[in-house]
Amino acid sequence: MKTARPPWMEAPSRAGLAIKSVVIAVVCLLVLYPFVNIIATSLAGESEITRRGGIIAFFPSEPTLAAYRTIFAGGVVSHALLVSAAITIIGTALNLVVTIALAYGLSRPIVGGRFVLTTVLLTMLFGAGIIPNFLLVKALGMYDSYTSLIVPGLVSAFNFLVLRNFFQNIPAELLDSARIDGAGDLAILLRIVLPLSKAVLAVVALFYAVGHWNAFFNALLYLSDTGKWPLPLVLRLYVLQGQPVGGGTESPGEAVASIQAVQMAVVVVALVPILCVYPFLQRYFTKGVLTGAIKG
Repeated sequence: MKTARPPWMEAPSRAGLAIKSVVIAVVCLLVLYPFVNIIATSLAGESEITRRGGIIAFFPSEPTLAAYRTIFAGGVVSHALLVSAAITIIGTALNLVVTIALAYGLSRPIVGGRFVLTTVLLTMLFGAGIIPNFLLVKALGMYDSYTSLIVPGLVSAFNFLVLRNFFQNIPAELLDSARIDGAGDLAILLRIVLPLSKAVLAVVALFYAVGHWNAFFNALLYLSDTGKWPLPLVLRLYVLQGQPVGGGTESPGEAVASIQAVQMAVVVVALVPILCVYPFLQRYFTKGVLTGAIKG
């Protein structure tokens, strides 16, 4: 007796493919249009933005780089960009080291493992609040320093669970054979576990990197020196008032960029680094998250 196949296993019809293609195209246009609008506005002149009511649909008729020259002239955005890049690179590296060590240690059979795991998770899932965290950061001498942007969020509970579940799915026979050959825990981690975990490590690294790059609230709380501000805080000032602390400078004879073009130019500068990194790690996303989140 022939059993009926589920609808999703049947070959799609031409009408179905056409409808799916149209829907995907519409969704892509809706997603891409804001980015195109931001880039077009950042390249438009003040007169054109005023003439079009502040909305440049696709591409300006007379593109100019005046907005980008304005934001980079004073050095505020350049310095904030370097600060954000350094915090992202150093912070992501430290996040990975600590998260890998904690996840690998708790993925191995240990005495009281379930109690230790529960204790660790509870401390990470429930925060103390803004005021206790602020007092702790100040008491540890991290106030108004870049360590306050890295140390308080050194381990993410979600990323820890993803890595731990992935490490648990590695066959125990593989690790036991390495141990019989004389390898210690550190050698097993570096030579066997980590090479097998490239996909999930890439995903976790991207999660941490995006979090550091977009970090705004901690910097607002813990950094009183405006010269140490990362890019998100400088972006906030541009969006709110059109210029950073101290303002930008324009060279004589250069076209003056409108406030709206300057705001969009800073948004583009903040978006480009992550947009450049994401395509190289996108292929790891589905594999890394699923293999780390499903046990069995």
